[in-house]
Order: sequence, then C-alpha cells, then structure tokens
Amino acid sequence: MDRVIVIVLDSVGVGELPDAAKYGDEGSNTLGNIAAAVELYLPNMARLGLGNILPLKGIAPVAAPAAAYGKMASRTAGKDTTSGHWELAGLILERPFPLYPRGFPPEIIEPFEKAIGRKVLGNKPASGTVIIEELGAEHMRTGYPIVYTSADSVFQIAAHEDVIPVQELYRYCKIARQLLTGEHAVGRVIARPFVGEPGHFIRTDRRQDFSLEPPRPTLLDAVMNAGLQVMAVGKIKDIFAGRGISRWIHTHDNMDGVDQTRNFIRESNRGLIFTNLVDFDMRYGHRNDVAGYAAALEAFDRRLPELLEALNEKDVLVLTADHGCDPTTPSTDHSREYVPLLVYGNRIQPVDLGVRSTFADLGATVAELLGVPYDLAGESFTSMLMK
Repeated sequence: MDRVIVIVLDSVGVGELPDAAKYGDEGSNTLGNIAAAVELYLPNMARLGLGNILPLKGIAPVAAPAAAYGKMASRTAGKDTTSGHWELAGLILERPFPLYPRGFPPEIIEPFEKAIGRKVLGNKPASGTVIIEELGAEHMRTGYPIVYTSADSVFQIAAHEDVIPVQELYRYCKIARQLLTGEHAVGRVIARPFVGEPGHFIRTDRRQDFSLEPPRPTLLDAVMNAGLQVMAVGKIKDIFAGRGISRWIHTHDNMDGVDQTRNFIRESNRGLIFTNLVDFDMRYGHRNDVAGYAAALEAFDRRLPELLEALNEKDVLVLTADHGCDPTTPSTDHSREYVPLLVYGNRIQPVDLGVRSTFADLGATVAELLGVPYDLAGESFTSMLMK
C-alpha cells in the first residue's frame, strides 16, 4: 500500500474492558450509552460497519459492510491518551504512568514554584473548566498559575492569557516537564490557557501538550526509518514528543483536523498519516455533554465521505480511538474501554476482525501494509484484510 491514514476519534470507546471495575468504570460504554441517550444519525460510519462492532440503538448492523470491522482491547495498564496512542503504535508500557489523586507532593511543587518564581493555586484533581471558574479570579488577582491533575497522568497548568502570556505558560510547562522524571514521570504536562472574565472564562485552542518521549521505538520510527513520511495532524506530535514525525500541523478543532487530513491525503507522499480529533474528549466527554458529543459524532460522519473520496487505489483508512470518556456517567474522566476498529480501502476485504487483544495489533498491521520492517508489539491482521 502507498499510505495508511489512521484517524483517532479521541475517547470514542465501545464498551467496558473486563478489568474496567478496577478503574471505577463499570458500565462505561461511550458510544453505546450516547446512542441510548440521544438519537444518533451516523449513516456513513454505519455503512462502513459501525453497528456491526457493538449493539447501537438506532444504528443496525449491515449485511454487507464497506469496511473490515472489530474492536481492540488495551494491554497497557491505564486509560490515558499517551499510553493509548503509544500502544496503537506498538509500544506497550510495563507499568502505568504515576497518578496523583491527592495532588502533587511537596517534592514536586516546591521545586516548581522556586523555578518559576511564583506560588501555585489548586494542586488537586479537578475538571479543567470547573477549576478555572473556582480559582480564575484569584489567579487574576495574584498572578499565580493554577496547577491541577485528573484521573490521568497529567500535570496541567492553567493561566489567563492576559496574566501569564502563552509563551511564558509554555516555559512553565517545559520546566515542569524537566522536573517530572523518574517515579514522577507523568505522561503529559499540559498548558491550558484561557481568556474572559470571572464567570465567563473560556479555554482557548492554544493548549499544548508536553509528553514524555517514548522510551522505545514506535511504529512512527519504523515508518521513518524505512524512508517513508509520517504526517501528524492534531496533538499527535505532542503525544510522541515530536519523535518519528516528518511533518506536523496543530489543529483548532475536529473540522480543522478533517481539513488537514484531507489535505495530506491529496498529496502524493507515501507513508503514514496519523490524526487525532480531540473535541470528542476535550469538549464533550470531560464535560459530560452528551448532546454535544452526539453532535460532534454526527459532524464527523457528515465529513467522512470527503475523506473516502480523496483516497487512491492503494490507500487504507483506519478509524479507531485511544480510550473511552463516557459522558453519560457521573465521572468526568476517561473510561477503560474497548476501542472501535474500522478499516477501509479499495483493496480491503470487509471482514469481521473480531476482538484484538491489544491496540498494538494495529501498529503491526500498518507496518505490514506499508512494507515496513517491524519488530514491536502486536500481531498483524493484514492477511485477513487483503482481497
């Protein structure tokens, strides 16, 4: 194949994993529960075989799906963005990233405050939108940045753009990234800039993630080493700390992500296009906005034909996810779920791929489709796909 386009529908999980109860995620089913709560209209993904993956109210399985379909389980302990994407790319972590359910200890916070020359506010797990409403006014008065975490392995720093300029906020994040090593090597440090007045704060699209560099090679490195291109759309560059990426572009929202992916498809470069569409997770899953999540799914579904029509004879398009974030549950955090797997292309056989034991099976498959040497985790299912 000339190219494989992998689009991660961030947080669009398809049902709880067997160990979900260990994470407090029993009953989570991001896509299934949204379909049960809101009448979903996803005709294009349904045509590919979305309703064949799991029971979905209003989206029936089709007798002759246009794509190969299945779902994948995670073998990495955790349910965060970084480990999910790394596993998709063939890297399974032996131990999960550290979590901070009671906030960060003094051995982290005190050196950080000293390095930036300011105290911090917060230092607790919180929803990003809630904590800026809670502490935003005090932040504006004192100039102290807001530090918080979540059920994921993240060190998040929120600051009003008029109080701490965005470039200065990024500098704070780089300082935190340098401090957070060893046992405190969190998956991501995230800059969370916002604007507005108390009671009307809005987070801006100048968020930036500062991830750990993958400790071992990934699919992206393998593709690059074979002389092919890796084109990253959205926060993929941040998730992989810029490693194994030829070209990249940040995006403003899901629709911009679709635009940029389509633009890359229209070019003639051989290799991998790797896209993350973050709005499902960031704007709707974490805010328990069921209607907003449903509308975002329908908006993507309406754009899907543009991507399919842009494919050439030797392209393969994959739709999947990195974890769940069920907006119908009380939790505002990610959920431990299976992720969907839809594989489409002119030369792809529309078969049932079953339940894959690891996300890394996708990485192995992408490598084989591209003819790239690969000795990472996962078992390729290419032989099932080819007509």
